[in-house]
Amino acid sequence: MATRTRPRRSPERASPLQDIVTAALDDMKAVNVKVLDVRGLTDIADTLIIACGNSDRHVRSIADSVVEKCKKAGFRPLGKEGLRDGEWALVDLQDVVVHVMLPRVREFYGLERLWETAEPVPAVVAQAAPARAVRRRRTSS
Repeated sequence: MATRTRPRRSPERASPLQDIVTAALDDMKAVNVKVLDVRGLTDIADTLIIACGNSDRHVRSIADSVVEKCKKAGFRPLGKEGLRDGEWALVDLQDVVVHVMLPRVREFYGLERLWETAEPVPAVVAQAAPARAVRRRRTSS
């Protein structure tokens, strides 16, 4: 059985879809945005974008804005998950997968550690203000 491969974009050029997503994240003031090139690590997507929102409402608004701007540009999302709860929203745009989550959820699941062999992609949005530190409760041992 022959494996079909799709043509890959050059690593130094961002796709138009990635530009739309990062612009939407920037417009909605997403924080701590990280763009990872996961080509060669997985076949499900070329780019993984991870961002944080300051509250569950902010997370939902960011994800909704990404979906809306992508639809306006002609890119239909394959799936949306987590928009009801707002702690972690995922938008699957085929070549780009967007994760928007609360800082504590991002820290707990550590997607950056999971994809640590991926190359970070420089982006204008990636230089946005870092997420606020999350206070942790001290637990007695």
